[in-house]
Parts: sequence; C-alpha cells; structure tokens
Amino acid sequence: MDKIALVVGASGIAGSNLAIKLISQGWNTYGLARTPNLEIEGLKPVSADLLDPEGLRNSLADIKPTHVYITTWMRNDTEAENIRVNSLMVRNLLEVLSAHQSVQHVALVTGLKHYLGPFEAYAQDGFLPETPLREEHPRLEIENFYYAQEDEVYAAAARDGFTWSIHRPHTVIGQAVGNAMNLGTTLAVYATICRETGRQFRWPGSSAQWNGLSDVTDVNVLADQLIWASTTDKAKNEAFNVVNGDVFRWSRLWNKLAAYFGVTPVGFEGTIKPLETEMANDGEIWQSIARKYNLKETELKRLASAWHTDLDLGRPIEVMTDMSKSRKLGFLVFKDTEEAFYQLFDQLRESNLIP
Repeated sequence: MDKIALVVGASGIAGSNLAIKLISQGWNTYGLARTPNLEIEGLKPVSADLLDPEGLRNSLADIKPTHVYITTWMRNDTEAENIRVNSLMVRNLLEVLSAHQSVQHVALVTGLKHYLGPFEAYAQDGFLPETPLREEHPRLEIENFYYAQEDEVYAAAARDGFTWSIHRPHTVIGQAVGNAMNLGTTLAVYATICRETGRQFRWPGSSAQWNGLSDVTDVNVLADQLIWASTTDKAKNEAFNVVNGDVFRWSRLWNKLAAYFGVTPVGFEGTIKPLETEMANDGEIWQSIARKYNLKETELKRLASAWHTDLDLGRPIEVMTDMSKSRKLGFLVFKDTEEAFYQLFDQLRESNLIP
C-alpha cells in the first residue's frame, strides 16, 4: 500500500518542515491547516478547522491517509481551556478519519511541558522535575493539555486499531512565519533590531539558564524522528524525547550568536529582563527595517514570539533531555546545535525574512 501522509498543522514550524521531508522521500502528502500552506511544492493543501467536525468531514471525505502527523495546537487563556480545545481538535480529527479505516499510525507532537508543567505553572516550585528528563517520568499532578491530547490518541488507537507515537521536543529551531513558539527566529529578529538601532543584545533570562546546560531540537531532527517512529515496528506505541543530541551553555552560545549578527552581547546581570518587555515597542521599528531591506514580512508578531522565548530562557533550572530510549531502538540522528542556529539564520536571510 502506498504511504499517504496527512500532516495536521502543515503551515507551522514542525508541520511544514515535516511535509517537505515526506515529499522528498516520495510520500503522497496532504497538508491540513485553517490557512493551507501553498508554498511547498508537491504538498496537497487541505483547508479545514479542527473545531468544525462537519467542515472537517467534508474536507477529508476523499482523503484516506495511512499515517497522520499531528503537529498543531491552539493557545488559550487558561489551561482548562487549552485542555478543552486541544483535546477536542484531536478527537474531532480522529473521529472523522475513523470512518475511512485507513489509518495505520498516528504521531503526536507535544513537548517538554509534559515534564515542566503547563503555561500557568511552567517550571515553577512544586513542578520541577529531575533532569535529565526521561520518558518514564510520571505525569505531574496538575492539569496539562498535552496529557489530554495523548489520551485522545490512546482512546482512538484502542477503538480503530492503529499504532501511535508521542514526540516530545525541546525548543524547536526552524523556519516558520506566524508560529506561536519560535525561539530561533525570535532571537534573529531581536539581534537584527539591536544591530539596526545600536542596542545591546541583552540576555533576557535566568541565571540557571545562563549558567546551566541546555539542549534544543532542530526541526529536521524532529521530522526524522516522526518518520522513523511511524515506519519502524519496534518504535511504535512509544513516547520519545527528541533533541539534537548535544548540550550547550547559553553563556557561550549567546556570545556566538551575537558575533554572527555583529552586535554587542550582554550576559546575565542579576535579574531576569524579559524579552517581551524589551521588544514591546519594536513593531514600528521592524516595519521600518522591513521597508529598508524590502523584507517579506513586515509584522513583528508574525516572526517573533518573545513571550514563549521568555518561558524557555527564564526557567529556574537547567534543562537536559535524555535520548537513550530512541537511541537504543536505532534512531541515531544528531545535529550540532550551534550549526543549527547558523543554518536557520542563513535560511531566514535566503527567504528574505531578515536582512
């Protein structure tokens, strides 16, 4: 049987890069989004709202995927609402697809908030896990929309007989526009603003993050693991961490990133200085930069997600992610994190998103 992929969230940072990789490997690939991605050659766009079951049913009436990759979520004001909305999105999708009985595997992308807690209690006292983070760590005794999404996948798998995999990346580094969590592009935009205005490239986060060890996930490593787990028998019905495989200290990397952009770095100065506050009034500055260099995107909020970068860089603990589980099963993909940042910045320039 031909491999037919349905990438849910194909306009996002994880979904768009996964779609590109699937197409390059010969998969028949559909990309579902409320605003479909029309820029990926070979991707078959599907316009649908996961919260509209009838519209979703109509959009997927003639599509019978063998592999479903859920890479999307919707941010809401409270965790209770995150749970309600994001679990409903997964439930609606899998109920609509159930009628076709074509699905062999469902892969769900979540993240390290599985271990660190939801936005309302993210990496706070009482919710600080032991590091390195391991897949066997028990769920936190707190509501978390990632748990609700997982439970929807488990229930549908029991009903329809497909296999599943859960993927928990750390901060994902890759290109996307309009993405809610995009640390790499946020830092590139911030550094560009610093260079153009003569401001210092100031560390916004905590002492623990500045001095401690950390890791991140290159978007291509995530895509590779998604495909590997969905096509490897011994990897099915498992949850996997996914990071690049190396560790770094921001105290070193911050200076390297500053050198790439030709700006003056400033490290931790005793208190957290949120990037969201630092960039709060930069919308017009970015529009001016975009006009000056004829950039593709003039809206700062579609490139930078300072609020989420602050969550990552402001944590009170160092965060390292154990990769032993998937390594033992044969997933050996590795990416040098410093190179991942440079490659992203080069890609942003080639795409005319930064000067």
